[in-house]
Amino acid sequence: MIKVDITNCANFIALADVQSLLPFVQHYNQQLNEGTGAGSEFLGWLNLPSSITEENLIEMEWYAGDLRKKSDIVVVIGIGGSYLGARAVIDALTNNFDHLTPLKERDTPIIIYAGQNISEDYHYQLLKLLDKFDYSIIVVSKSGTTTEPAIAFRLLKNHIEAKYSVPEARGRIIAITDEKKGALKQLADNEKYKTFVIPDNVGGRFSVLTPVGLLPIAAAGINIRGLVAGALEMEKFLNQQKDLASNPANLYAATRNALYAKGKSIEILATYTPNFNYLIEWWKQLYGESEGKENKGIFPAGVTFTTDLHSMGQLIQEGPRNIFETVIHVETSNSTLLVPEAKNDLDGMNYLVAKKLSYVNEKAMEGTIMAHVEGGVPNIQITIPELNERHLGQLIYFFEKACALSGYILRVNPFNQPGVEAYKKNMFKLLGKK
Repeated sequence: MIKVDITNCANFIALADVQSLLPFVQHYNQQLNEGTGAGSEFLGWLNLPSSITEENLIEMEWYAGDLRKKSDIVVVIGIGGSYLGARAVIDALTNNFDHLTPLKERDTPIIIYAGQNISEDYHYQLLKLLDKFDYSIIVVSKSGTTTEPAIAFRLLKNHIEAKYSVPEARGRIIAITDEKKGALKQLADNEKYKTFVIPDNVGGRFSVLTPVGLLPIAAAGINIRGLVAGALEMEKFLNQQKDLASNPANLYAATRNALYAKGKSIEILATYTPNFNYLIEWWKQLYGESEGKENKGIFPAGVTFTTDLHSMGQLIQEGPRNIFETVIHVETSNSTLLVPEAKNDLDGMNYLVAKKLSYVNEKAMEGTIMAHVEGGVPNIQITIPELNERHLGQLIYFFEKACALSGYILRVNPFNQPGVEAYKKNMFKLLGKK
């Protein structure tokens, strides 16, 4: 299972500071389970792993398989939680260079994203690419009226209908939307698109384990059963463990809030695994949108080491001391690659001969943690045994549960996002929307 280690916070907060939050954590766990806290109408994610049925999985697997058969590319249209969770999992579990395999030689389609920005160049280049290859669309929107994905879907709907014909295009479009209402639901009914439902009680940033995340993940050829099984393990485990030491979600939520109380207002999530770049982006949305309210909140940032040690490392080491660092550590590598010997040893690396790159990477991590802690940066370490579907499912549910608890400790509603509407009002006014 996932382990959380707060040993490297000892110089900055006392264990008693963390333990003092345990009564609050226990109370907020009870509120979550009873549905009596703020935002209780959006707690569908809480028991989501245990509520997914065999029929749900079979249906998603079948339609994902159908998309794979007819498509070189599957375009996922969505923004925020409507695409970040799927992309986090797909990127984490896909070969880093998979996109370089020629499309006609692949067993699975390339997953490409649209509607996560309004860049004219981006979408123009995407349409030009889609001229050349067979593709299908998964469009994700609760309302169907969110500006970025709505514009992207207009462009892609016109393109796919012109490329194939309206009847064939209908079989290449799947809509994930509200069960009963909204512009996308109405359009899907009119056009007879296959639809999957976004549950009313699950917010976008908590929706990875709904069709929002699972269908695109399955379309990428990833085993969604393993992902769900891991999340289910974590759901059951966290419900059984009540104290701080044995419950990683309780420990993480309490520790980060104890650090926040000591003036550590920025959390940097660090990984030594490039596959986790979009997991960090998903985590940033999850915690930023959940906690950043009422002039409160820990600012979520992210780095990929050792790459960013040569850019952000200086600031982390010697910059303002209002930061703490959380490191995701993967214990076991899925590959074996040894440092080779060089006869002349001009680079001075022969002392590493026959050592695994994962060993070198781990020592880089340990050395960096030591340096950062000595430089005044507390460190939390989250360890998963291996990067696979099961443990990624555990990690996703762990972060979701800890996020809800952390928001409650901050005394905010972790399930709404009122501030997101501010930019939209200004944008609509500038665009002349009535």
